[in-house]
Amino acid sequence: MNEFFVHDYSLAPTNVPAVLLGLLLAFLGGHVIAWIYMLTHTGLSYSRSFVNSLIIIPIVVALVMMVLSNNLVTAFGLMAVFAIVRFRNILRDTLDTTYILAVIVIGMACGTMKFATAILGCAVLSFIMLYLWATGFGRRLRYDMIVNLHWSRPLSEMPELRATLERHSTRPILASQRTHEGYQGTDLSYRLLMRDPERTEELLSDLRSLAGVSRVTGMRAEEESEI
Repeated sequence: MNEFFVHDYSLAPTNVPAVLLGLLLAFLGGHVIAWIYMLTHTGLSYSRSFVNSLIIIPIVVALVMMVLSNNLVTAFGLMAVFAIVRFRNILRDTLDTTYILAVIVIGMACGTMKFATAILGCAVLSFIMLYLWATGFGRRLRYDMIVNLHWSRPLSEMPELRATLERHSTRPILASQRTHEGYQGTDLSYRLLMRDPERTEELLSDLRSLAGVSRVTGMRAEEESEI
């Protein structure tokens, strides 16, 4: 066992609790930033994989600093290896880049014979990646159905339509409202978070039965689209 840990010692033995504490703090810090990003993000360019990357990258960077430990030669080696991988492959997903960086750092830890650091880092990264996958962290389910319809009655009578939507959903949000010149009525599009997703057909049937409602269409949305 002494031979196994000897190359992690450098000038002093590896402080295993400090390594685990550093990786844990990096995880918690990334988690806080990811939560803030999820709460404050606006627009259509939301990406769950980017949110997951905000959690994993601090841990990988912490592991990089532990492997480098003020070794300039190892630092240049890391830059060279990552530059080669980045040059040969175009990674369109932030999370893919994170996985590449993670395996590079673990490989460097093994190559510099810092076996304990490699094992601890691999174990912590694997646990966190599985946690993100199993919990679906980063998914934002603000609505699960989109309803489009044509409203031919005056807009002042829309409370009746909204009451029907509220009976079946918790948060009916008017996403778009279009009125065309020389064209009677208004095209409406609602985003709904259903009270019971299995009662979609009942909602559509109730809408079609309302006076002034026509061309009713519904589309299920499991989670926000990633663009």
